[in-house]
Amino acid sequence: MKFIDEARIDVTAGDGGNGCVSFRREKFIPKGGPDGGDGGRGGSIWVMADRNLNTLIEYRYTRHFKARNGEGGRGSDCYGKGADDITLKVPVGTVVRDDDSGETLADLARDGQKALVARGGKGGLGNLHFKSSINRAPRQSTPGEEGERRRLHLELKVLADVGLLGMPNAGKSTFIRAVSAARPKVADYPFTTLHPNLGVVRVDHGRSFVVADIPGLIEGAAEGHGLGHRFLRHLARTRLLLHLVDLAPCDPGADPVQDARAIVAELRRYDEDLYRKPRWLVLNKTDLLDADERAGRIAAFVQAYGWSGPVFAISALNGEGCPHLVFAIMQHLDTEHRTDPREDSAA
Repeated sequence: MKFIDEARIDVTAGDGGNGCVSFRREKFIPKGGPDGGDGGRGGSIWVMADRNLNTLIEYRYTRHFKARNGEGGRGSDCYGKGADDITLKVPVGTVVRDDDSGETLADLARDGQKALVARGGKGGLGNLHFKSSINRAPRQSTPGEEGERRRLHLELKVLADVGLLGMPNAGKSTFIRAVSAARPKVADYPFTTLHPNLGVVRVDHGRSFVVADIPGLIEGAAEGHGLGHRFLRHLARTRLLLHLVDLAPCDPGADPVQDARAIVAELRRYDEDLYRKPRWLVLNKTDLLDADERAGRIAAFVQAYGWSGPVFAISALNGEGCPHLVFAIMQHLDTEHRTDPREDSAA
């Protein structure tokens, strides 16, 4: 299935039915008074998160959604029938915005969470509501209200605990294959990852976390160069970023330190909040170096880069160092969960 993480749609709620002007006309009751009923409510439009969906592809080709209008009122005190609501299902993690004003209408982060995006119009009043001591035969009624109309911007932000950063061919896809059951495409050319991949990493019984792999970033990504800029939004919900660096690049002219700085610079230019997230340095492809060269390159890189945070050296290809990294991530996430006041307030 094609991965679609953004869509624009038009939604129109139903209009309310008109109120009715009617009078009782029964045998032996020549002037029975008003009996016009109210109009029915127009159908509303809701958006609901569904964990069984993982793309917005349904809204790439179908862009207009309109609820039915309510029925008009009738005589004999008969009210018009209200129209059924429409519920549009989207993946968990979808943000719904008004495309004209930019207002965020809903952030659907939980399965089953719903939000009203277009309210149906109220039905009009029949003439039975206008009867009074001085107006015994009212010929007044009101029309139904118009339903709301909106143009919506749907934006999917995948739900993951850990996000992977790095240049193309840094080994992100190989890493996610090594630690989870996800099977993203892996090849020896840039941009093998064309859309985000999610993998569930199971540490032990009842303890797991989700890793998100996005296409590799290049310098100028914040301005739209390369592919990764389109998917940086998917790192917004993560709690930890892993910055993978190719410690043994094939290109003799490559500079891992310069590449690492370029990635962080693009991250900051895109979103300051994303830049401030906890970030660990993961030096990959140690299997291509012997023990002495490996230790030297790690020390030289850390010193040249000026990094003082957590550092892990791994080989995603053969799994060396991956179990240690996975357990460290799980411990970090457990500790953050216990100390984050947002978790307590959400509960």
